[in-house]
Amino acid sequence: MAVAALVFLVPSFVRPAPAFWPWRQPIRLGLDLQGGTHLLYGVDIDQAVDNTVDRQMQDLERTLREEQIGAASVEREGRTVHLRLANKDKRAQVEALVKDRFPSLVAVPESDVEAGDLAYTLEPREVQRLRDNVQEQALKIIRNRIDQFGVAEPTVQAQGTDEIVVQLPGVQDPQRAKELIGRTALLEFKLVARAGDAGTPDHPGPNVQYLPGKSEKGRRASPVAVERRTLMTGDVLTDAFVSQGAATEGMVVDFVLDARGTKEFGEITSANVGRQLAIVLDGVVESAPVIETPITGGRGLIRGRFDFTEAQDLANVLRNGALPAPLKLIEERTVGPSLGKDSIRKGVLSFVVGSALVIVFMLVYYRGGGVIADGALLLNVLLLVGAFAAFGFTLSLPGIAGIVLTIGMAVDANVLILERIREELRLGKTARAAIEAGYERAWYAIRDSNVTTFCSGLILFQFGSGPVRGFAITLCLGILTSLATGVFGTRVVYDFLTSRRRLATVSV
Repeated sequence: MAVAALVFLVPSFVRPAPAFWPWRQPIRLGLDLQGGTHLLYGVDIDQAVDNTVDRQMQDLERTLREEQIGAASVEREGRTVHLRLANKDKRAQVEALVKDRFPSLVAVPESDVEAGDLAYTLEPREVQRLRDNVQEQALKIIRNRIDQFGVAEPTVQAQGTDEIVVQLPGVQDPQRAKELIGRTALLEFKLVARAGDAGTPDHPGPNVQYLPGKSEKGRRASPVAVERRTLMTGDVLTDAFVSQGAATEGMVVDFVLDARGTKEFGEITSANVGRQLAIVLDGVVESAPVIETPITGGRGLIRGRFDFTEAQDLANVLRNGALPAPLKLIEERTVGPSLGKDSIRKGVLSFVVGSALVIVFMLVYYRGGGVIADGALLLNVLLLVGAFAAFGFTLSLPGIAGIVLTIGMAVDANVLILERIREELRLGKTARAAIEAGYERAWYAIRDSNVTTFCSGLILFQFGSGPVRGFAITLCLGILTSLATGVFGTRVVYDFLTSRRRLATVSV
């Protein structure tokens, strides 16, 4: 085991590791040791449910139009979609259509709806499913975005039911990280309203809304009047990448649509040649080019006078999809690299000083027995740190505290054993008999204390998070390695000495 631990540890101390070395992964250092950015986000799950109701309403409106059923109005009130039919005779047809194509919608009792109208709301089980899945979806999307951000060994994990912890070791520019992670990236295509229909920002025309335009380096853009109806959303994108635009427009983002998106985009552009198509990202009009010819190739451009970094981040978030719900930044901390190095220095110093004092005490007080105990102690630390490298656990300051605590527990086990051996020797027993009796009498106390501490570590791991989990992992691993080295390892050494060298007594 010691050789295996050394194999796993070499890449942590020899960089780069030799080409022939079988293991190349160094120990992962936590944010407090390496420096970087810590962000805590809250997930607005209620907004995700509202967004789902919006999408269902738009799909229902489009379906009614495609089936030429027609509705006088389709409006949303809270989480209920109200339908007022132009032709009341088609009520049964609409009810059958909703039941067949919108299984997540349930009808509101007629007593709660105006006579002749229909109303639908999300089924309670669908709402619960959304609540259960939104955090998991957000975790997956954030991980994908960060992977393409180029951060080595980030930590993205859930905390509770509606929070996400993001730790980015080595990242000293939290602003860019926040913009990349927190961007919802909801892409919509809307027609710019005709001049006669637009109205004014204070009094927009029917079915028209004013959205902010993309500001350009200190200048605020005028709001853009667009039709409320969303023609297509970004869920049909299959790829997005950066390319060089014309000389005056900077970088642009090319996007590629799937088969459904290609068909829809072709229909939209064919039916609206000569009109402006607004490309809206998170409620901001990025660009509004004029449709000169039908676009049937399944590709398009987003122009926004981006620099390369902005275009790259936009392509990244579009590629990985929109977040299912907005994120709210709850906590932000930045750990500088100098603080991380200082933490490492102090952590290592405390470990070295503590270990040295323990080793010296054992040598002075228990002499020969202290030598064996110290050897087991060093082997214990080697195996523990090697396990961190082998299993890819992250070492942080709480982890170092756990190692120091584990050393104390390992020494305590050896003290118990050596004291019992001393007592047996005072009773006049032979060396072999004293060792056997010493281990037997000490074992039950060692076992009980380690089992209870191990259980505490498991509870900390299950219900804790971040640094608490790091401490729990170190504690549990340390208990296993200290039992292996401090009890069974030292017993093997004593058995070897008494059997081969025929010791008359034991130096304790």
